[in-house]
Amino acid sequence: MLGRRLFSSAAVATVLALSGAAHAQAPAGKAELQWFSQAGFKLTTPGGKVIMIDPWIKGATRLPEEFKDLSKLGKVDLVLVTHGHGDHLGDAMEISKTNNVPIWGPAGMNQWLATLGMMPANLVPRMNKGGTIEPFPGVKITQVRAEHSSEMILKDPTTGKDTSFPAGEPVGFIIQLENGFKIYHMGDTGLFGDMKMIGDMYKPDLLLIPIGGHYVMDPKDAAYATKELIKPKMAMPMHYASNPFLKGTPAEFKAALGQTNIQVVDMAPGDKKQF
Repeated sequence: MLGRRLFSSAAVATVLALSGAAHAQAPAGKAELQWFSQAGFKLTTPGGKVIMIDPWIKGATRLPEEFKDLSKLGKVDLVLVTHGHGDHLGDAMEISKTNNVPIWGPAGMNQWLATLGMMPANLVPRMNKGGTIEPFPGVKITQVRAEHSSEMILKDPTTGKDTSFPAGEPVGFIIQLENGFKIYHMGDTGLFGDMKMIGDMYKPDLLLIPIGGHYVMDPKDAAYATKELIKPKMAMPMHYASNPFLKGTPAEFKAALGQTNIQVVDMAPGDKKQF
């Protein structure tokens, strides 16, 4: 009987120890998001991984100069690019090669970058809409649809002239972090009905949504997508005011949303927020 009690006590101690270890390894803290204007972000996960998204930094028209030094980004673990336009592909290649980390983006874009010799093949792996990667423990990234275009203006290595190359189909990204928090980066997109399906399936906590108009949704369309289709807990307007065509404003987006429980996140270029 005594032996059975001792075994029971030891078992309880083991369970408690394992429980404590699991608790210690669980992600602590919050995610941190830094906005570089347009659709560019630096996302630091609760587990400490750094993901750059559409990193147009050195040429960004609204970003204060003190944030344009790429060496100040620190270690980067992954780069996401939604499509090939220069204000999204931006500095992705330099960041990727400096840190020896992959760019995940539209399949056609990545294959052209390798074919042209601008990126080593191992840093531009192939992915497509519907695909999910798990690059770090507890982090899942899924490519979803975006309604836009995608081409790259790059210097042709054979002619030395700026040339337009196809860059696959544009995408958005659902990013699920170690603590379960979900971010939906929409990339550049117009309004489309399957946004409802994406919202129903993935239930994002934070929506990063373009509002500028002309190339993307205007504030009215963006508000409809947010409130009626995707229904996130929070929404942050992006991709506005960087050129004269992008006339939509956060104030117009808020006014179009009207009365809602969805929290609108206000950030200025260079700002950081924790979630």
